[in-house]
Amino acid sequence: MKIAINARFLLPDKLEGIGWFTHEVVRRLVAWHPEWQFVFLFDRPFDPRFLFGPNVSGIVVPPPARHPVLWYLWFEWTLPAALRRCGADVFFSPDGFCSLSSAAKTLMVTHDLAHLHFPAEIPFTVRAYYHYFVPRYLRRAESVTTVSEFTKADIMAQYRIAADKISVSCNGCRDGFTPLSAEKQALVREKYSSGRPYFLYIGAVHPRKNIHRLIQAFDRFKSNSNAPVKLLIGGRFSWQTGIIRSAWEAAVHKEDIIFMGYVPETELPELTAAAVALTYISLFEGFGVPLLEAMHCDTPVLTSTASSLPEVAGEAALKVDPEDVGQIAEAMKRLHEDEILRATLVRAGRQQRMRYSWDGAAKVVEQALMELAR
Repeated sequence: MKIAINARFLLPDKLEGIGWFTHEVVRRLVAWHPEWQFVFLFDRPFDPRFLFGPNVSGIVVPPPARHPVLWYLWFEWTLPAALRRCGADVFFSPDGFCSLSSAAKTLMVTHDLAHLHFPAEIPFTVRAYYHYFVPRYLRRAESVTTVSEFTKADIMAQYRIAADKISVSCNGCRDGFTPLSAEKQALVREKYSSGRPYFLYIGAVHPRKNIHRLIQAFDRFKSNSNAPVKLLIGGRFSWQTGIIRSAWEAAVHKEDIIFMGYVPETELPELTAAAVALTYISLFEGFGVPLLEAMHCDTPVLTSTASSLPEVAGEAALKVDPEDVGQIAEAMKRLHEDEILRATLVRAGRQQRMRYSWDGAAKVVEQALMELAR
């Protein structure tokens, strides 16, 4: 079987959500099936390290697709031509896009429908593209995979896609996320927070991630408790971040709120493992990988009751209404003060994390590809 794969999110030193899903699932398929041929389709010069085995070849298909006009050119013109040339039996597209112009049997991964629920937080041209093409992509693909039951239900409700067309995989946890000893945690705190305990947020710095309310809640928690705790926010600033900057500027304890910028992959596991708790109270997620990473580090989790997050967290997190600043502040107080609560969440996390793995995600994709090929 010859499988063509949309590999445009395999970017060296820039792997994020979709990139990691592509990386972890595809490299397993390559290893499991040396008898299959894989053609990776990149939209720019690629790192040869992403060609995971001798049964993989890479092709650059221009133009670099990072704008709606270029998305259209790539998916509807140059990609279909490349698929015809390589003679693929199946096209696997893990980034939520596919080609309406190609006749290739297609498996597409849809991670979420955030553009429908938070349209104002997406630039106009991107939003217009999503509204027009996403329902057409979902109808065009012969098979669709999602990363959560929540997203599957959302697709069915919003676009009337049949349940038997949609399979559910998941995300997994990358290597390296493990617990740290008390001594190593102390060294990590010296490195990042002047030796003080800290709450941690990891992800894009964007209004949908609810960072402004997290800042307000942390400020209220500090004012009420005077606890010697910091808030570390790791991630790139995205679009429409004015509300986040305003929340920080208004905070009484802004000196204890640290914007770290992009955290290198090599530092993320230790940073997660030394936190008092992960604070991930997003308004909308298709999955929420940082929750799983925290569970693997034996780090307690504070998350929201919104979207897929209760599904992923199970009983392994303290869950709050993401729009209630007072409730978030109270939860931070409980996590800081209650050692028994933290230990209970850690134990539950050890059980919950077993539900999700990259092997499990790859097996769902593998099955869907084999069914398409038949």
